[in-house]
Formats: sequence, structure tokens, C-alpha cells
Amino acid sequence: MNFGGFFDPAGKQRDLEELEDRIADPNLWDDQEKAQKLLKQRSRVQKAIDEAEWLGRAIDDAGVLFEFAVDDPESEADVRVAVDEIATRIANAETEMLLSGPNDQRDAIVSINAGAGGTDAEDWAEMLRRMYLRWCEKKGFATDVIEESPGKEAGIKSSTFTVEGPYAYGLLVTEIGVHRLVRMSPFNAGQSRETSFASVDVHPQIDDEIEIEVLDKDLRIDTYRSSGAGGQHINVTDSAVRITHLPTGIVVSCQNQRSQHQNRDVAMRVLKSRLYELELEKRRAESAEHEAGKMSVSFGSQIRNYVLHPYQLVKDTRTKQETSDVDAVLGGEIDPFIKAFLVAKRNGFDTGGE
Repeated sequence: MNFGGFFDPAGKQRDLEELEDRIADPNLWDDQEKAQKLLKQRSRVQKAIDEAEWLGRAIDDAGVLFEFAVDDPESEADVRVAVDEIATRIANAETEMLLSGPNDQRDAIVSINAGAGGTDAEDWAEMLRRMYLRWCEKKGFATDVIEESPGKEAGIKSSTFTVEGPYAYGLLVTEIGVHRLVRMSPFNAGQSRETSFASVDVHPQIDDEIEIEVLDKDLRIDTYRSSGAGGQHINVTDSAVRITHLPTGIVVSCQNQRSQHQNRDVAMRVLKSRLYELELEKRRAESAEHEAGKMSVSFGSQIRNYVLHPYQLVKDTRTKQETSDVDAVLGGEIDPFIKAFLVAKRNGFDTGGE
């Protein structure tokens, strides 16, 4: 079966051939970072080609199974399994087709911060971090927690982690904003109903092709001992690095690498990504263009509500997408919310929240 323009296999094949020619250049590996970037591009294009071929074969096979099922009822279950997998793969492909921004294909840097709600908010921030890490695991995306501040009693005050995978930024940028949790608190004697907030921010990981000038005189670099509750993400040493960009006040930290030098390199990458995003925001403001995913980040204007009591419901305030399967969402099943936002954005709907 030929999907024609849906996957544009002919165009993808031309892209692949062009990338193969560039990778065949014997001088390519003189620049390791450039070489790695080209390899990632090739992998992404090859994946799209493979997906189109797989879907073609799967649909043909499902047709054969359907014919068998007419005379063999036991084959009906096989048909259902095949159709469900095809539907899932097509849905994923449709989501990727909605991503057309200049940075959508980039890797991402995700930051989660506990807001109003005390210990409950810090626990909620950790629940969100777990939700996103599980989503990444389901996607096959690589993650690395580069900075984390534990809560006083439970949870985390903040966490920053990188996500590497196809369209990581384009998918996760839809999650920017305030997330509100309503539940019976496990942290007070009366187990009263509590409302907690945590904010999510996402930046694209940039590479050396984008020129971000960072002057040494604009930086204050502090080293300190990593602190933590002994979690698997925290390596306690004296090599943690905190970099303050004086002109903007942006502060970034890294504490999980093996040496001070490595921590500084990671922190500088995060700083450049945030400065790049800041520059994009300035340009958007100047041209009165606002990226829908950046709206309503302030507290009190949450993008999504997670209600665990007195009923169970997760509802996005921007798209009205909702589900009562709270456990699945907190376990990383957030693709329906991501896709609903991308569809609404493509259709020009107001996704700025209520």
C-alpha cells in the first residue's frame, strides 16, 4: 500500500540520499558534533521511511487476517490486535505531521518547579517529573536529570532534565504552564482536600549552528557541594556548578556529572538554550506573534487540572481534552493531550487557557 503524500516517501528517500552523500565525506569526522548531528538526521529520516513501509505491510497483513476471520472466529482477536497497533502508529505519525516549528525536531530541556502548596506541591512536582520520565521511556527517548533540589519533607522543589528523541521539543513544548492537583493530602493528620501547583517549562537544546554569544564578563560561576537525599540522580561531590548570567539574571546548575569541567559544560549548554529561547521570545514580542504553548504560565491560570478527589478527572483547560483514567495519565499516557493541543493550534483555536 502506498501512503503517497501522507509520509512523502519519495521526498524522504531524496533526503536520505543527500544525507548519505554528506556522511560519506571522509573529512566529516574532523567535526565530531557536526557528524553526530548528521547521523541523528539520517536516523530520523530512515525512521520515517521504515514507518511508511511497516504500515503498508501491516495493513496488507491485516487485510489477509480479516479474510481468515470470516471463516475462523479465533482469528478475530489477531485482527483486533493488528488494527489497534496500526491505529496507534498512524496516530503517532499524525502527531509528528503537526510539528512544523523551527525547533520542533530538537531535543528538549525540561524544568519542573513546585509552586503554591508546601509539601504537597513538592510531592506534586515529583509526581509530574515521574509522569514525564515515564512518557519518555514509553517513547524510547533518552533522559538525563542534570539538576534537582529535594523537598524538605518529600518530593522535589525543582528538577531539570534533558530529553533526547525525535521531536522531543515539539511534543513537550505543549506542556509548558501550570499544572494543578486536587487530592486528599497524605501529609496532614486530617487528610484534608488540598490544591497544589507546579510549573513546567521547556527549552530546545541548541547546537553550535546557532550562534549565542556568551561573554565571560557576563558570567558568575560558583562551585558548591551537591546536596540531596541520596536519590539515584544525585552524585554528592564538591564539583557542582552554578552559572549566573548577569545581564539577564538567568541561573543554571548542574551537579550530576563526574567532574567540575563536565558540570560546567552541561550548565553552559542549558544557559545557551535558555538565552536562545529568550531571544526568540523577544522577537515574538516585537512582531506580536505568540507561541500558543507559551501562554498562561502564571499561577492561577493552569493549563491542566488533575483531580483525584472527590472524583477522578484530568482535564486540559485549553483544549477541553479530558479523561477519568488518572492513573494512566500519571503513568505517562499524555499523548492524547499533546495531540489535542497540536490539532487545536493548527486549526487556529484559542489555546491560551480559561
